[in-house]
Amino acid sequence: MRHCSVAELMTPTAISAQRGTAFKEIARLLDEFGITALPVVDESERPVGVVSEADLLRRRASGSGANTAAELMTSPAVTARPEWSAVRAARVMERHGVKRLPVVDSAGRLVGVLSRSDLLRLFLRRDRAIQEEILEDVLTRTLLLSPSAVTVEVEDGLVTLSGTVQRRSLVPIVLRLCRSVDGVVDVINRLRFEQDDMTADAPSAADQLRRDR
Repeated sequence: MRHCSVAELMTPTAISAQRGTAFKEIARLLDEFGITALPVVDESERPVGVVSEADLLRRRASGSGANTAAELMTSPAVTARPEWSAVRAARVMERHGVKRLPVVDSAGRLVGVLSRSDLLRLFLRRDRAIQEEILEDVLTRTLLLSPSAVTVEVEDGLVTLSGTVQRRSLVPIVLRLCRSVDGVVDVINRLRFEQDDMTADAPSAADQLRRDR
């Protein structure tokens, strides 16, 4: 299975501020390009922070003398790499409590910005694409199940699984892998099983999969 990468979701951008960019210029850029924040970069185009609408509003509300990006920005910048999966980027956002990540290349230079709204595009993925990935990648290639064993229905990202698998212990594995597919909102389980192997002396589905490979 393959998650969408940051490179596929990010907004490639050359829009950034320098440390010395003035308050009014930052406000103009945010308004002109319809964005809510700007990366602040150094002379080598490496992000050193992020300045947002919230930063500008805090300055106005507090009456502070901060007038440049260096004085207004939130620093240091929490960044992502283009090759990261969307899942990894989302976890970094959550851990650091940020809404966007400047994306940097191997030299640390700015190449784009990934926002929460970019990540939300995953949930606009077509139902047919989700269904095909579950059938081909999850069930057939990963779990080695017959394509006819499980029926997969997808509507607005909601996946319904029905059919019969051989072992009871396989059911939670199927559910976990389906929930990890990009674009899946939730999974409804209507699976049945032929053999209850959830006993202390019975080999689990995971053990069987390892032996089959």
